[in-house]
Amino acid sequence: MARVLLLNKPYGFLSQFTDQGTRGAHTLSAYLDQPGFYAAGRLDKDSEGLLVLTDDGALQARIASPKFKSPKTYWAQVEGVVEAAALLALAKGVTLKDGPTRPAKARQIDPPEDLWPRDPPIRERKSVPDSWIELTITEGRNRQVRRMTAAVGLPTLRLIRAAVGDWSLSGLQPGEWRWAEAPSGLREKKSRAR
Repeated sequence: MARVLLLNKPYGFLSQFTDQGTRGAHTLSAYLDQPGFYAAGRLDKDSEGLLVLTDDGALQARIASPKFKSPKTYWAQVEGVVEAAALLALAKGVTLKDGPTRPAKARQIDPPEDLWPRDPPIRERKSVPDSWIELTITEGRNRQVRRMTAAVGLPTLRLIRAAVGDWSLSGLQPGEWRWAEAPSGLREKKSRAR
């Protein structure tokens, strides 16, 4: 049976267990000592939040693959004031250099409750306000959320993945992890021999 664990990946850490030539890089091995687990999807080094790991390759592929349209929810602290037109553009899908994105769910939110401070802190400019957006996407292109917010004039200052499917970051501080169950809709179905 597949085992799943949820980790709150801190800022500045790679979504892998070895540094693979990036000498001195911080990796997940600083927080996890669970052999045979691999990330189902990645978070950039400068992104934080929920990372789903499993010891089942088929489940890993199903979670990470855009083909299965598993929703991923992000909290993005952006530079500027969020206008309705920007949210509408994100909801319809924006065109990036690698083509149009799928429609997303987008809404402005208050700063998330119980949010830990980032180390190092984000850059703040006294003359430019910042806002928070919650964005749910069903694909996972390289740096997609950052590129989407930039496309509507709201550069991302801080990015936190809050949920993947039914799994959420709730209750996990940076570097903390917990066991989770694979949702039945994502489990690989075994065919019976006849």
